Amino acid sequence: MLRFVEEFQKYVLITSLKGSRIDVPEELLILVGREKPSNVEIQIFDAEGVATWEHLYFAVLNALMAFKNKTNASRSLAMETMLYASAQRQICKATEILGVKSGSAGIAMVMIGEKAEDLESALSKILKHVRAEVDEAVLELTDAKAAGIRRIFDISDGELGVVTKGCETKKALIDLVIERMALLTTER
Repeated sequence: MLRFVEEFQKYVLITSLKGSRIDVPEELLILVGREKPSNVEIQIFDAEGVATWEHLYFAVLNALMAFKNKTNASRSLAMETMLYASAQRQICKATEILGVKSGSAGIAMVMIGEKAEDLESALSKILKHVRAEVDEAVLELTDAKAAGIRRIFDISDGELGVVTKGCETKKALIDLVIERMALLTTER
């Protein structure tokens, strides 16, 4: 999914990869760092903790707003996105929760930059080195994934039940995750 965020004059590319089990996450991080242009920010996530592309898109919007308002907690837009996506204030805890781990089967990736072609070029370079393919289904919210996300974001049955009235359970879960990220903004 590629979107232009007019307010910030940035393109956001959100995608997911499957097919390559991650044995050494640090190697993937080094590869991503090496292949990205200096004008592109990239953050990768363990897709099991991601509640659809919307989750990551709202994390990016919050991170961009934090930098605009000078309320950012980190020095990089990529890490600020990780903080918001995990609804955490500490980098260590955020990466523990949503960072790629040894054994991660699905990877979610966010790229932010001023030109769409720069993002697409960076993705192409990364795909050449990683034995994986783009598969947007990795971001979908399955029942098994929903249970893990509820644990990550401490969403109770009661809370989910209240929000579910009037919409389906998966949509309610996504809304609650986005609400957790919004609450992080009020804590700063």
